[in-house]
Amino acid sequence: MNLSEEKEVMLNLMAPSQSYNHTVLAHWESFISKVEGTKSHILIDGRSVDLASVIAVARHGASIGLNDNEMQRVSQSAKAVQASLEEGNVIYGVNTGFGGSADTRTNAVEELQRLLTRGLHYGMLMQPARHESQGDGGCPQDTISMVYGSLPLDDPVAATCMPESWARAAMMIRLNSLSSGKSGVQLSTLNSLVQLLEHDITPRIPIRGSISASGDLSPLSYIGGVMQGKPTLTAWAGNRRTGQRRILKANMALAEANIAPIELRAKEGLAIVNGTAMSAGVAALAMHEAHSQAILSQVLTAMSVEALRGTDESFDPFFSKVRPHPGQEESARNIYAFLGRSKLVHRSDGSEEASLRQDRYSIRTAPQWIGPVLEDLFLAHRQVMIEVNSVTDNPLVDTDQNRILHGGNFQAKAITSAMEKVRQGCQSIGRMLSVQCTELINPATSRGLPPNLVVDEPSESYIWKGTDIMIAALQSELGFLANPVGSHVQSAEMGNQALNSLALISARYTLDALDVLTQISAIYMIALCQAVDLRVMNLKFLEMFRNAMSRETHKAFEGLAENDEWLDRLEPILWAAFEKGIDQTSGMDSKNRFAFIIASLQPRILEVASSSLGVLVALKAWTERCSFLALEDYTLNRDSYILAPDATPFLGLGSRHIYCFVRERLRVPFMQEKTIRTPEPEAAEEKTDGSRNSQREAVDTPTVGSLMTTVYESMRTGALYVAVMKCLQEADGLESNSRAQQ
Repeated sequence: MNLSEEKEVMLNLMAPSQSYNHTVLAHWESFISKVEGTKSHILIDGRSVDLASVIAVARHGASIGLNDNEMQRVSQSAKAVQASLEEGNVIYGVNTGFGGSADTRTNAVEELQRLLTRGLHYGMLMQPARHESQGDGGCPQDTISMVYGSLPLDDPVAATCMPESWARAAMMIRLNSLSSGKSGVQLSTLNSLVQLLEHDITPRIPIRGSISASGDLSPLSYIGGVMQGKPTLTAWAGNRRTGQRRILKANMALAEANIAPIELRAKEGLAIVNGTAMSAGVAALAMHEAHSQAILSQVLTAMSVEALRGTDESFDPFFSKVRPHPGQEESARNIYAFLGRSKLVHRSDGSEEASLRQDRYSIRTAPQWIGPVLEDLFLAHRQVMIEVNSVTDNPLVDTDQNRILHGGNFQAKAITSAMEKVRQGCQSIGRMLSVQCTELINPATSRGLPPNLVVDEPSESYIWKGTDIMIAALQSELGFLANPVGSHVQSAEMGNQALNSLALISARYTLDALDVLTQISAIYMIALCQAVDLRVMNLKFLEMFRNAMSRETHKAFEGLAENDEWLDRLEPILWAAFEKGIDQTSGMDSKNRFAFIIASLQPRILEVASSSLGVLVALKAWTERCSFLALEDYTLNRDSYILAPDATPFLGLGSRHIYCFVRERLRVPFMQEKTIRTPEPEAAEEKTDGSRNSQREAVDTPTVGSLMTTVYESMRTGALYVAVMKCLQEADGLESNSRAQQ
């Protein structure tokens, strides 16, 4: 396959699908097939790795191998380098120095490669438990840390070492790049990377130290050093499933797996370290999370519409028809589909007194807000995937025309560009969700939900007040993280690297931003489940009490006028006023609340009925009776619903999946104070030996934070995203059916 044919294959692979939805769905289907095993063995050919393959290998241990049919060109490129040297040509980094020192020359071409990788091991990398012995590593025994036994400021290992998934992603992408046959490396070097991945040996790489100019030199040098079996470097090794995972010196890790250390030949050290694989690997991990959060944000927005008794009018296709931004159109279509079959969507014509004719911005303008983010993610996905399937070292070998070219494919600005867009998108999504959550918790904006989303009496519970503060803290941090990284370039390496992309730093902070956004999503998801339960519980109460109120009204006032037609006119007036009173008094305790609402209805009755003594006497009795029945029905209904909460019959297609996952799979309950209250010490149980054991010891009571952590963890592992993508698949199916019928 010649160069033009290779380019066509790669561009076809990276060509955007018809829509953002299709891009995400295609990625998800590919990812599931690789993780679940139907296509778990991934062949590397240098040009056709998709995002799903990177995630499957980096995070789920999918098997990997080389496409033998494509490896002839690898050997050809290595021979081309050797032939050029024998002809006496000067090749950068092969018989010259590096960077600003490229004016030097040498004939010790193999030693030069070892010298290069050695010199790039400059990162700070703490070993586990080393901080416990401050005397090790040159620190005087009588330092202040030894005198006072100081605790570390953070987790020293996590603060200095990249996660394994980052390293595995980089190894796979570097393998893919070198497999293209343009880098002049031996096939044995590629096989070494395959063996490391297959034996789950992961180099420990310092988290800082790359400016992503001449690629990610230092981080990739640690991969190269482990491939050489250097005893000064370490790696994770051992079976993680049996708990035998541990850190070994590189030479011991290779020996344990019967992997021979590589001997670097001409250009090979440079080929390993001089590329964008580390930046691209972290960026690929970020893209997977970003896609999942972007789809989730639309499902949560649909759920917000239901919880806030909003309308689906805002998502009518007409708006996108007259303002045809593709992201806006897709987002509106998604949210509209997610609301399908919902019984909580409120369609208002504005006739209700003192009502908002339209929803607030946080849900009404959601498609216009999310749409540009989807378009940015769409482009970022393409940028990252082109980079994953590119050759990014220097110099490059063109075996078709028998030449070696010097250039700058290692400059990772494309990854910086992608990550800045993703990070700013995180801030936009987070802002929307945080505003929606605040409006949900605040009774002034929630359309009848109780303050702080309490199921208990408002004066006795403030269960969600703290989370409102947490949301503000997270969103503030997210706003800071949205600032650009690429504008902070510093000149480096004798001025040679005066332009440097900072791509790895940008990708790192993007993962940080996604982590913060995931926490916001977790909090809001539980809040929404709480809100829809409260909404459904309230609807069930209204359904129960309406008949009782009608019965008592007829019983109290029948026969007090020449005919009872006025009662037929009165009933809808009373009920509308009662429902409005319910919305306006959600902050009152039940006992006072219903007496207040029923008393406020008296003028409505007197406007229709005569003010005769009989009517006034009946009105007093009716007020007392309805107040009593309203409180009784409300209490009975609340107690009954708490025992078996189930909002699913009322929810739309999207909300139903999320609600069921949170309530059934994660077992996060409909929260009341009893849920999180630690049992009193006197509430004790008798042990078998006759002693008393308090329930404080016997019962593992959750906190609000621990329940939110459960949801957060389900996203970090990816489990919840299965439900999220199910929502998108159903929405896409509805759209396909709609088009087929047109």
